[in-house]
Amino acid sequence: MHSTDYVTTAPMTALQVFEKAAELLEHQYKREQSFTNPEHTKHYLSMKLGHQEREVFAVLFLDNQHQLISYQELFYGTVDSASVYPREVAKAALQANAAAVIFAHNHPSGIAEPSGSDKRITTKLVDALNLLDIRVLDHVVVGSPCVSFAERGLI
Repeated sequence: MHSTDYVTTAPMTALQVFEKAAELLEHQYKREQSFTNPEHTKHYLSMKLGHQEREVFAVLFLDNQHQLISYQELFYGTVDSASVYPREVAKAALQANAAAVIFAHNHPSGIAEPSGSDKRITTKLVDALNLLDIRVLDHVVVGSPCVSFAERGLI
């Protein structure tokens, strides 16, 4: 068996397959320091959030070299919205000792176009984390295809 061969001992649900794929990508990206590459980041986040049936807001907490410290799903919503609280995001970033973050949330509809609400909360989060010297590198809306705020010049 090669290091790239994977064996399961029991049937897996689609959710379990996506989680395993995201774990493999996470390990690969940690070694390659690739989480600042928007394409890699979008691919990883689509594995983590693309299958969710309701809206989930997550954060990638990064160190000074923009390597992944942790991925955390912070807020859960309905099929079309999730409430996001800047205070809780700041608290989690400080607990992770993050120097930078990437925000992500999914649109269960699959249409990843950022809404006015998405843009407003991103501005609030950027302002809050700036006070703590924590850089916001991107906000990715997971859908088909994923949309990066940084690539669009929105951050």
